[in-house]
Amino acid sequence: MLVMTVIGADRPGLVESIAALVASHGGNWLDSRLSHLGGQFAGMIRVSVPAERGAQLTAALHSLERDGLSIVVQSDKAVTQAAPGRTTVLEIVAQDRPGIVRQITGALAAKGVNVEDFHSECTSAAMTGESIFTARATVTIPASCDDAELRRELEKIAADLIAELKFAPT
Repeated sequence: MLVMTVIGADRPGLVESIAALVASHGGNWLDSRLSHLGGQFAGMIRVSVPAERGAQLTAALHSLERDGLSIVVQSDKAVTQAAPGRTTVLEIVAQDRPGIVRQITGALAAKGVNVEDFHSECTSAAMTGESIFTARATVTIPASCDDAELRRELEKIAADLIAELKFAPT
């Protein structure tokens, strides 16, 4: 199994060029998160590939760097399993300002909470045109963490941000 990150100027056919290389090396596309961000293509992709073809696929992927892509390929064998816990979804809506992500993730990290998935964006409010920050995170809360204490800490941050916060088990 390989996990890769890819970033570069977005263009038609970019994902297909990666998919073609994976397929031509006997690989199978397993998981991915692909986005257009600020004119750039950014993606994370996890593939399975026969062990004897992994190095060849990695070299082939790096050949795409001549087209202006930046590619990092890692084996996922060294990944350790996260400690068991409860999976929860956290949603935040607030008037945008610097530091929101740092405050929320800082509170989560202090309690040993692992961020599994995180999506955020800033959009213009319909009536006022103000910048609105929205985020959705899937987190794993360790068994040792007191849910009520974590919720109080996050609600304190939400009050400071004048934010709407939803915190619910999946």
